[in-house]
Amino acid sequence: MNTRNKLAGITLLTLAATALTAAPASAANISAAVGVTGQGEMTWRASLVHDWDKQWWQGERGYLTGYWDTAYTYWEGGDKASGAHSVSFSPVLVYQFHGQRFRPFVEFGIGVSLFSSTDVGERDMGSAFHFEDRLGAGVVLPSGSRVGVRAFHYSNAGIKNPNDGIESYSLFYTRAF
Repeated sequence: MNTRNKLAGITLLTLAATALTAAPASAANISAAVGVTGQGEMTWRASLVHDWDKQWWQGERGYLTGYWDTAYTYWEGGDKASGAHSVSFSPVLVYQFHGQRFRPFVEFGIGVSLFSSTDVGERDMGSAFHFEDRLGAGVVLPSGSRVGVRAFHYSNAGIKNPNDGIESYSLFYTRAF
């Protein structure tokens, strides 16, 4: 990793740590996910989640809320490539439906990510910096934990070529504390 990428990584981690310390300690959750890329390589993700203490557009069916997500992901390498690592930070909007025991939700977020390599699996990402787009759905269990599915897309938005981008589709579990 060159000096510019190291500085970008330190900046990203500093911003993430600042956001984590600004959130109330009671809102901390830990999330784990296992997934697969569009090319068939495995991904493993661990994140700290801080729920927003806000609700908007409350109605009969549900309300809008959100959370901050700070994550580490390991990207398995392909046949000819070694694995890669990434750290990311993203605000995520959640529409939480009302329910008796199980409460379904859908989520959407756009954040930033820094990869350890420009080659991820068989993809040439062009740069270490990327935007992280996500779409997910799941259910809040009676315990407050969440389970669901997510699709992530990573791209540098044409900042540098090539810009192959990569997707990850995952199952996740978030434990409430």
